[in-house]
Amino acid sequence: MFRVATIVPNIIAFEHIDDFLCTKHDLHGVVFYNGTRMEVDIVRKIMRITMYAFLSFVLVWLVIAIWPRPLSHSGHNPFRSQDGLPHIIAHAGGNMEFPDNTLEAFYNAYHVDPNIIMEADINITQDGVVVLSHDRTFDRKTTLQYADVHETSYTDLVEQAIDFGYENPIDGPNGYNVTGERIPYTNYLGDTVTPLDVTYPEGVEPRHDTKFLVTTLEDLITAFPDNLIVIELKQHGDVGAALFDAVIDLMVQLDDAYDTFNRIVLASFHEDQYARFLEAKNTSHPTLMFSPQAISIERFYVLHLLRFDAFYRDPATAFHIPTQEGNINLATERFLRAAGRHNIAVHYWTINDEETMIELIELGADGILTDRPTLLKEILDRYRE
Repeated sequence: MFRVATIVPNIIAFEHIDDFLCTKHDLHGVVFYNGTRMEVDIVRKIMRITMYAFLSFVLVWLVIAIWPRPLSHSGHNPFRSQDGLPHIIAHAGGNMEFPDNTLEAFYNAYHVDPNIIMEADINITQDGVVVLSHDRTFDRKTTLQYADVHETSYTDLVEQAIDFGYENPIDGPNGYNVTGERIPYTNYLGDTVTPLDVTYPEGVEPRHDTKFLVTTLEDLITAFPDNLIVIELKQHGDVGAALFDAVIDLMVQLDDAYDTFNRIVLASFHEDQYARFLEAKNTSHPTLMFSPQAISIERFYVLHLLRFDAFYRDPATAFHIPTQEGNINLATERFLRAAGRHNIAVHYWTINDEETMIELIELGADGILTDRPTLLKEILDRYRE
């Protein structure tokens, strides 16, 4: 309520009411300004509270911003850059040079650089064998039609010597070759290739003169006992669960001889597979290494922008990401520094042009996935000269 007895005499002293309303008055602790009345002590309290709240926020933000980051990967992370230059990561073995996910493609990649990281896609067959295949069907890469991997026998693939040296048209991702058209694989130069075109390590002979035969995960692990490997699990749901179990069983079986848990990083776009990674990491296999699913990387990205990434606690070994996601640029020094403080490697996919390769080298990327490992090796050699 207005203090009428106090205010009225002051109003009378003005010739016009507008003069009074346009003037600031302190009438016994009351501010009256442009028609607005407010207690002075309330204003002062609000200003103090606001100031303290702001200073407290700034202080908390500064503390969090400089707080030591938890290590997502404890100890040495071999997937981070070791010499200031990125790892060459042969995407599916380098599928612009030889047919993807074949042992021959990986031998070619090894010839390009014996220290190369192998990246492969895996699915599980009807008879429980983990094979290399980007698609969940065999139609694009072979002469088979309507051939879902999980409904196809590995034994049949071997006995029939199925050739994985094709690039057939299919009716969508993981689809079928409904036309039956067969298109032999050609490399980035447009040339057809055979297993005889590969330069093999000493003592290794081609598996076949003309065909690129089926390759298992075990083949890849045992053929390259010293190379780091990135494995993407393509199946999900119940079949994906069987795939994950088979992969873990194989890694356990081969660990003593091939050091699998220190060489292999798992990856998947599927949330249910990522949940399995986390469960295994937190229970039965604490040394399991993996790249997180997209939602985890998105959370890290937002937290790093706010400088709140101290709250990111996912046990990630590597981020496998594009350089751009929509309008968001993921290839920045700040993002790389933030990931580095968590001991997380950042690998960018899939880079096949020289300009982008150079940009990522200059930026300080930990690794570059490419279908053209020969090109990336030539560029990196120039930096090392």
